[in-house]
This record gives sequence, structure tokens and C-alpha cells, in this order.
Amino acid sequence: MKTHRVALLPGNRLHLQEGPSDLVIAAFGDPSQIERAYAAAEEAFDGLLGQLAGELPTLRQPLAARPPALECATAQRMARACWPFREHYITPMAAVAGAVADTVLAKMAAASPGLERAYVNNGGDIAVLVTLDHSLDIGVVPSLARARPEGFIRIHAAHNAAQHFCGIATSGWRGRSFSRGIADAVTVLARSAAEADAAATIIANATNVRDPAIKRCAARELDPDSDLGELPVTVDVGPLSRDAIAAALSAGADMAEILVRAGLVEQALLALAGEWRSVGPTPQALSDGSRGP
Repeated sequence: MKTHRVALLPGNRLHLQEGPSDLVIAAFGDPSQIERAYAAAEEAFDGLLGQLAGELPTLRQPLAARPPALECATAQRMARACWPFREHYITPMAAVAGAVADTVLAKMAAASPGLERAYVNNGGDIAVLVTLDHSLDIGVVPSLARARPEGFIRIHAAHNAAQHFCGIATSGWRGRSFSRGIADAVTVLARSAAEADAAATIIANATNVRDPAIKRCAARELDPDSDLGELPVTVDVGPLSRDAIAAALSAGADMAEILVRAGLVEQALLALAGEWRSVGPTPQALSDGSRGP
């Protein structure tokens, strides 16, 4: 028995939804390849949240000296993505949306190796597949409170690879998950959506400053089941001085630089109060707001 909802959206996109996972999926190529890819996506998604729910007690624990013992492959993917950041307070839940997107895209690619390109967008955390001569434009938002992209990152196949997988994720204090920082949006490009998800969380947390205009409370006051427990999370950001904005962005950019140098992030875009910072190779910005997933 299916536990999820499924629909076909305009543009021949597939919509899969269950609980907090809301996937918009697009595949490009021969119609038979797309049909197989969509069937594989639905098969991969069916029951996936139930598998993760069975491991929630472990997934909600902060990473420590040893990797957690997990059975579900997607749960293991979450833990691997977060493991490089274990010196910070992080639980595998920081990568759940990206890991679900990666799992579904991997099944699509295995079932339809002839796809030209594809993406799985799980609420803004996006797993991407591109091939030679078939790039993909991904929208970048200046704030999670504003849905319309103001620019795009163009994804190309790397090093003449027949298939190139990567991921993009965005985090910020107005997002679906709590943030300890004040970034309006931190968008990260990494090797997978799970890795981008975890890294965006870390950079967004670091985009921070002490200021009386910032309101915080314990995560558990907002959600008794939050994996952040008593840690303070941002609930409101009032008007900030230019110096405060610059200091917060500099702190976030410093963290992003560390992750780029470590090879954990390819590039990052940080936005706060109308100001932007870019770390890593300069992304190709496009003006046509109609492109991208």
C-alpha cells in the first residue's frame, strides 16, 4: 500500500509527497528513459520516510567520536554527509532533505542510464544529474522568505564525465529547519545534495553576530522533538547596522572558505539584508527568472 501522494505537474514533472518530504522531479531525454526514471523515483520514495522514522532516535543524536550504527542506506548517507562537521554541534538530521533527494536521483539514474539531465528538488535541497552538452540552471534566492530566484548557477558536467552528480542546498533562519545564525539564505554547491545540505547548515549557523535586534529561543520551545534541544535558534532579526551585517557575512564567508579549502564545498553564496558574499569560483548569474527547477 502506498504511503505517499503522486501527481504529474506541468512541464512533465513528477511530484511525490509524504510528510515533510515534498519532491518535485524532472528528467530530460528519451520518453522511454523518462518513464523508467519516474517509475524508479516512485519506487525509491515509497516507504523511505518510514525507514528513516525507525532510526530517528539515533539520527537526532549529535555526532560523536564514532559513526552511528544505522541500517537504512539513506540514514547512512545522512551521517556520512554530516561526519566532516562533527566538531560542530550537528546531527545527521541536518542532511535529511538532501539525502532523500540523492537517494531518489541515484535510483533514477540506475534505471535510466541514458538520461540527459535530471533533478530532484526536495523543498529547495536539490540533487542534480547533468551530462556532456546538457547543463542545468538552478535558481538562487536572496531570502527563504522570497521564492523567486534573483540569479542562477549553471551546472556543467565536470572533467568530461559522461554523468556528473552534484547537489545544491539552501539554509537560513526563515527556512524549514531551525538556524543558529541570521543568514537570509546560504546556498551551497557540493558533491551531493546531502553534503550541500549539511554544509549550508554549518555556514548559515556561522553567519552570525551579537546584536539586540536578533531574537532567539531554545529550539525545544518551538519543537519539543527538535534535535537541537536547548540550543538557541533565531526566531526574528530586526534592522541591523551596516557594520553588523558586514560582520555576520564575514563570519559566514570565513567558514565557507574553510570548507572550500577542505574540498567539502565547491562554492557558496551568502545573503543577508540585501547584501551578498560569494565564496569559491564565481557562479554564472543569469537574468532570466523563468529558468531552472
